[in-house]
Amino acid sequence: MLEEPHIPFEYEVLYEDENIIVIDKPHFLATTPRGMWYRETALVRLCERYDEPNITPAHRLDRLTAGVVVFVRNPSARGAYQMLFQNRKTVKTYECLAPLAPTQRPRYGTAVRIDRHLPFPLVRRSHINKDRGRLQAYESADVPNAETLIERGSGIRFVAGRPYVNYTLHPKTGKTHQLRVHMNSLGLAILGDDFYPDIVQRAYDDFSQPLELVARELRFDDPLNGEPRRFVSHVPLGAGL
Repeated sequence: MLEEPHIPFEYEVLYEDENIIVIDKPHFLATTPRGMWYRETALVRLCERYDEPNITPAHRLDRLTAGVVVFVRNPSARGAYQMLFQNRKTVKTYECLAPLAPTQRPRYGTAVRIDRHLPFPLVRRSHINKDRGRLQAYESADVPNAETLIERGSGIRFVAGRPYVNYTLHPKTGKTHQLRVHMNSLGLAILGDDFYPDIVQRAYDDFSQPLELVARELRFDDPLNGEPRRFVSHVPLGAGL
């Protein structure tokens, strides 16, 4: 059994009250224990920091994705916050770093430009499948179950001689790896993605290139008091470039 590597990055607490704790999760830190990851997870670190064993995530981010995550510390409020995410009553905005120009048309689904004279923004719709035991999600010709609004930003930077730019992603659904699959389907694989288009084997303690994808903003009306909530991640894109 492999020894669990130490993740040399810390989360930032963005907000806390008697019901929730909102953190800015770094790249590489899993949200909850899974597989070889237990102590080096956001949940276990939070439980130990606050000495509160009942803390539970209201939702999750992939281990390689950074950004805003909400945890519930009050057991009686757990259902209200978790249902907020399950019923898609939140507004999520992501940012990523990817190649400047699309290099292919999607094989499945649609990519519809908002303005037909401009390449972006566009709405990407497709059917995404994720099979147990298979690392990659994949698209098929079935009725679309995933939708993402993709906006391209400015500020070109070059990586290995290739132009990259920031994109803002607005998922309307929450399928596994949805943003990574939708970007890759356009030939815009997110920088640092070890799954798309091809699986890249990387040592567990290799933190040299994060997946350049951040859950930048999360908005919702608090299910307990109706107050509008807005949380913004401070994790930069391309910090090591």
